[in-house]
Amino acid sequence: MNHTWARRVGAVTAALAMGLVSTAAPALADDTPAGVAAVGVADYVVNGQTVTTGVLAPCSVEGVKVNASLLTVRTGVRFGPGSTTCTTKVVDPENYITTTKSEALGSQFELSALMDAGGPRLKIASWQLSCSATQDGTSAQWGISGLSGFTGLPSQLTANYTYDVKKGANLLAKVVFGEVTTPPDGSITMNLMRVEFQPASGVTGEVVVGSTACSPTP
Repeated sequence: MNHTWARRVGAVTAALAMGLVSTAAPALADDTPAGVAAVGVADYVVNGQTVTTGVLAPCSVEGVKVNASLLTVRTGVRFGPGSTTCTTKVVDPENYITTTKSEALGSQFELSALMDAGGPRLKIASWQLSCSATQDGTSAQWGISGLSGFTGLPSQLTANYTYDVKKGANLLAKVVFGEVTTPPDGSITMNLMRVEFQPASGVTGEVVVGSTACSPTP
């Protein structure tokens, strides 16, 4: 399943689906990075043990442009090989007008940290996430395939869709797909998937799979 977010600079809303764009007067973003991406990060505590991966394969249009991560395995979580690219293209050399694209790709993700509490093993076979920017605005695209362990998940996922992972009546985790933040300055921040552990799981912390952000170019 593939999805697109598109925004014009200054728009206060965005729409999921192809080509639905709001327009408004240009305004520059101050807080969202110019363009960044990462394969993901795990940071949680289980059975008294701190589990952390650090941010995997971060890239930035203002720093490291190309990065990659090998298979990363920690207690309860596995990130398969992934890569990121953050590029700037000059489309008008005389006026130095640029566009940017920040992209992350990943594979073979697996979360088993919920199994001690009777939860499922959650898997993603492959995924991709990107954020593109021009002077006029930004757009984010994401795709995900080979989901396993998400019983009852709809065939089409809307942005910010929250899935509850339960064992009986016990809520073990909340999983947010296509988590989007859209400030009024035209920028976009997106996580492909974020897992928020709940008290009944015996785990505290979270896991993020795929992240990107970009701001309109100056």
